[in-house]
Amino acid sequence: MKALIIVDVQHDFLPGGALAVPNGDEIIPLINELQQYVDLVVATQDWHPAGHKSFASAHEGKNTFETIDLEGLEQVLWPDHCIQGTPGADFSPDLHMNHVEAIFRKGMETDIDSYSGFYDNGHRKATGLGAYLKGRGVTDIWVCGLASDYCVYFTALDGLELGFKTTLIEDASRPIDAISFELKKEHLLSKGGQIAQAKKILLKM
Repeated sequence: MKALIIVDVQHDFLPGGALAVPNGDEIIPLINELQQYVDLVVATQDWHPAGHKSFASAHEGKNTFETIDLEGLEQVLWPDHCIQGTPGADFSPDLHMNHVEAIFRKGMETDIDSYSGFYDNGHRKATGLGAYLKGRGVTDIWVCGLASDYCVYFTALDGLELGFKTTLIEDASRPIDAISFELKKEHLLSKGGQIAQAKKILLKM
């Protein structure tokens, strides 16, 4: 059984958002098409409380994109984004949600960030996504969304560690830093993951 995991296609990661991923809106039509060719569709949603410690604004004298130690983990400091209940945290209205069976929120613990849809960054707490997919009989996952080099990549990596056959759909995702993403793709492949293009998948359907 195959599942599509749509990662964080939210206003704040789209053009005009607080932490906009370059050309992030371009992936939405492909994601909408892919939903028709899997058995199950789920989505993740970044859902931070105000004052989250991954925000630069929570650390006096610090600037966005600086790196600090947070609870023993390296943490990039981000602009305030995807704050619970704000328009920036909403999914894009262009994203088709009719086939989305469940939404898994992440980043809700103030003291630790959560890039992966499966766990927080320290693997201290699970979101429930892994158990949900296994309970539904999923063996293969396609991962897409925003951003390729952070939340999509770490979701794919954890999917592999949980035993899912994992494919990152590259053209249905966009990175913040394209150079960083090239290195992360190599790492994902070395762990047994796959990289695919939605356009090629759709041509075969």
